[in-house]
Amino acid sequence: MPEIRVALVGVGNSASALIQGTQYYKDAKENTTVPGLMHVNFGGYHIRDMKFVAAFEVNKDKIGKDLSEAIFTKPNCVVKIADVPHLNVKVSSAPIMDGVAPHMREVFNVYDEKAEGSTDVVQVLKDTKAQVLVNYLPVGSREATRFYAQCAMDAGCAFVNCMPEFIASNKDWAEKFEHAGLPVLGDDIKSQVGATILHRSLVRLCLDRGVIVDETYQLNLGGDTDFLNMTVEERLKTKRVSKTEAVTSLVPYELPTRIGPSDYVHFLNNKKICYITLKGRKFGDRPITINAKLEVEDSPNSGGVVIDLIRAAKIALDRKITGSLLSMSSYAFKHPPIQVPDPQARQWTEDWIAGKRDR
Repeated sequence: MPEIRVALVGVGNSASALIQGTQYYKDAKENTTVPGLMHVNFGGYHIRDMKFVAAFEVNKDKIGKDLSEAIFTKPNCVVKIADVPHLNVKVSSAPIMDGVAPHMREVFNVYDEKAEGSTDVVQVLKDTKAQVLVNYLPVGSREATRFYAQCAMDAGCAFVNCMPEFIASNKDWAEKFEHAGLPVLGDDIKSQVGATILHRSLVRLCLDRGVIVDETYQLNLGGDTDFLNMTVEERLKTKRVSKTEAVTSLVPYELPTRIGPSDYVHFLNNKKICYITLKGRKFGDRPITINAKLEVEDSPNSGGVVIDLIRAAKIALDRKITGSLLSMSSYAFKHPPIQVPDPQARQWTEDWIAGKRDR
């Protein structure tokens, strides 16, 4: 198959896990069960078909470095799972806008945009012949996300929106991509086995077994820059909407729910710990309480999904599918254009890969 030319917005822990993963699984055998992969072959594309061609960053220690070095530069703290060869991709300076919160400027080691100027993003995408642009901006980057979505359209790229600003699930933006003749996937990545998918599974289990769910909440702890960024409440508005609706959308009645807070514990590094509590009523109105704890390395958890999303975006380009990609978005994101139960979303995705669904 032809290569998939990928550009990245943000060279943080998630980007590092993704890039390392392409090396870790480059020789994965097809038609076998491989730990950590949902698809070795996704619609004809193997993981080794992905080629990174551009990346945009605000950290002055990452800008100008080869992407293979930048992914291991502090404050990145993701575990090393693979050696990454020289990629011959120079990290470009990114426009800052609202992508950097005031309390994150020192941590992100932000370059002086006024003195040095930022890269012409559209031109870089065109020059590198990028086909898929993956958005890894920090939570709360409303204007920056919209800027890169527009850049993707101007450069002729599919857009994969991994963060909780609503693009694929926004009617106006979906129509813009449709008119541009390009696919968009989003919004807000749902990790391979993360807090949201576990929470949804527990709620779905209760509903399927005749239990009335009366209340539920989810608390998250982490130690990387993602969690430090989210210590400012004003940057969490869409994140709360995304995570909450991912759970409440399954329930046919009003459900008191609290998703959050996201607390920063610096020594956890890239580890994420999630606590979920669910209270309900079963036979005879007798109470039932479920408490669950999930502990994961956060960034590799999303890498297992994004590695499929990039290939889905390329298939959509091949098939000339435009606008929001509904099947894969419902399966892989917390706030897709259409919310459906996860088994249904998975079946939609497999049908779409096989060409049995248009989107």
